[in-house]
Amino acid sequence: MQSNNIPPLKFNPILKSVIWGGEKIAPFKGIVTEQEKIGESWEISGVKGNESVVANGPDAGLTLTQMIEKYGADLVGEANFKKFGTMFPLLIKIIDAAGDLSLQVHPDDELAGKRHNSLGKTEMWYIVDTDANATILSGLSKELTPKKYAEIGADSSLLDYVAKHESHPGEVYFLPAGRVHGIGAGNLLVEVQETSDITYRIYDYGRVDAKTGKTRELHVDLAKDAIDYTVYPDYKAKPGYDIDGVQELVKCDHFCVYRITTDGERTFYPTHGGFSTFTCIEGSLKVSDDRGNEVSIAKGESVLIPAMAKEIKLQGNGVIIDAIN
Repeated sequence: MQSNNIPPLKFNPILKSVIWGGEKIAPFKGIVTEQEKIGESWEISGVKGNESVVANGPDAGLTLTQMIEKYGADLVGEANFKKFGTMFPLLIKIIDAAGDLSLQVHPDDELAGKRHNSLGKTEMWYIVDTDANATILSGLSKELTPKKYAEIGADSSLLDYVAKHESHPGEVYFLPAGRVHGIGAGNLLVEVQETSDITYRIYDYGRVDAKTGKTRELHVDLAKDAIDYTVYPDYKAKPGYDIDGVQELVKCDHFCVYRITTDGERTFYPTHGGFSTFTCIEGSLKVSDDRGNEVSIAKGESVLIPAMAKEIKLQGNGVIIDAIN
């Protein structure tokens, strides 16, 4: 393992075509592709089989896992390296739902570890843009017992128990593991989540997989023990005050997420001891560090700020979603 001058890192996006995907991600990111129905752009990923590849600097071509193997705590921070080893603990995505996503739930760390030898999946959504009448499904609207859930199974009447929210740009939804949820058609959003690809699909509108010609697999039984059956009074996150263009969106054990607006120049001095990820949702910015490294970031692009950076300067006019760990 070696210590070196690690610049802010950009990665080649991993574009996922899915049954509910749309056509907004490519123009949002300013890229040209013949790929259709892109529902997800995995911006920064350490998921096995879907590992991000560095696109800039002397380590271009290495995967995120290889970067952690090479640089260790200098990249991810001492605490993260001690806890997660070479696994990158967050997954950053941009999601475009042209159709409704399935109703689903994710297990927590304990259940996912026991069943899948994986982290669980707590996540958050920042709504970037919406079509008219777009909705988000999040949480339960009325009492649902495990027994009643088992009786309903994959029936559409399950939707009667799920809270539906009109979604608007700038809104934030925090989705702790166990919360039943679904992204409705017409939402473009940034997702920050634990590094996990474990999803229990519990209702899917009867859709058929284009490749197999069969209805998509459901995980009704697995989901039973994963669901949080508590009915909460509100499911929209309540971000903190915007102080000089910096607004805390979500803070939990797995990540803290901020919305940062820059018009001109601002400088940060990271003290949390870990890494940061920037995803630009508006405008463009130059990102520079205390070691003389510089990289540009435009709307739809993401960058990983190594833990070794002691000073980060943003210059330009833009808005970023900043996830730290």
